[in-house]
Amino acid sequence: MFTGIVEEIGRVKAIKHGTRSVTLAVEAPYVMQGTQVGDSIATNGVCLTVTTMSPTGFTADVMPETVNRTSLAELKPGSTVNLERALTLQSRLGGHIVQGHVDGTGKVCRRSSDDNAVWLWVECPAALMHYIIEKGSITIQGVSLTVARVENTTFAVSLIPHTQAMTTLHAAKVGDTVNIETDVIAKYVEKLLAPQTAAAPADTTIDSQKLDNYRRFMNHKV
Repeated sequence: MFTGIVEEIGRVKAIKHGTRSVTLAVEAPYVMQGTQVGDSIATNGVCLTVTTMSPTGFTADVMPETVNRTSLAELKPGSTVNLERALTLQSRLGGHIVQGHVDGTGKVCRRSSDDNAVWLWVECPAALMHYIIEKGSITIQGVSLTVARVENTTFAVSLIPHTQAMTTLHAAKVGDTVNIETDVIAKYVEKLLAPQTAAAPADTTIDSQKLDNYRRFMNHKV
């Protein structure tokens, strides 16, 4: 579990490509503090498990499912990535509840400046837009943000100077693919409120003991 508050911008040191998988080596001295092999680190919003580590970085395996759903396959040596260690019970929830389970990807389709802010417009598949609402929470490249506008198949976020300075989104340009995680609460609410498509058949068997008790009760009624 994460908050979407980026702790460090790491740099991809090396990439090893398998048949359908990827192994990443990332330089990131800050997030190595207190980290152990087996811990989770959100990398551009993707929850990855540390498989080996040193004081200055870590490696992580990216399985085919993750490669297919995210933009991690597009990384190359020298690419920068947003990093966040897993949430602890002592942490402030400064962003929102982020699982690190990317729902899919979108493409930056517009970028503009507004005084000290930068606006990013992202185009997404309809399946993702279904869960995106104005003033709701969204995670882009692992960064917790507030949805400022929604128009058809696009939505916009506004980046304050701190977010620009502390994340890779300051360099996001039109055409870039970005990882998107929608609000997990919306998905669970939808699932719980959805009508059941196949209700379990009613149990029409009669318990013989209950039937005998009922008959005795009726025979002794006054």
